[in-house]
Amino acid sequence: QVQLVESGGGLVQAGGSLRLSCAASGMRVSINTMVWYRQAPGKQRELVARITGGGSTNYADSVKGRFTISRDNAKNTVYLQMDSLKPEDSAVYYCNAPYYSSWGQGTQVTVSS
Repeated sequence: QVQLVESGGGLVQAGGSLRLSCAASGMRVSINTMVWYRQAPGKQRELVARITGGGSTNYADSVKGRFTISRDNAKNTVYLQMDSLKPEDSAVYYCNAPYYSSWGQGTQVTVSS
């Protein structure tokens, strides 16, 4: 059974940084595509960043140059480093493993102006 557990969210001022973690079990992040999504109140869930098994990454235009997705294969964990945060980055952030159709419970990120 695949489980994804996000952590690292919180309240931060605009311009600050947070690092989200997604700890996986029942699968290996090293060989699977992993995706971070976010959903703000009243908005659709949107893709934020993706890393493939081969290590290729891509980002939403809104976060390019500010967010970085990475993984630690030994810890079986995927990270989302978020820098230069803006109030519009406020949302619940979810980790997703598309191959397994598995989602984490989400972690709240709130950026104050």
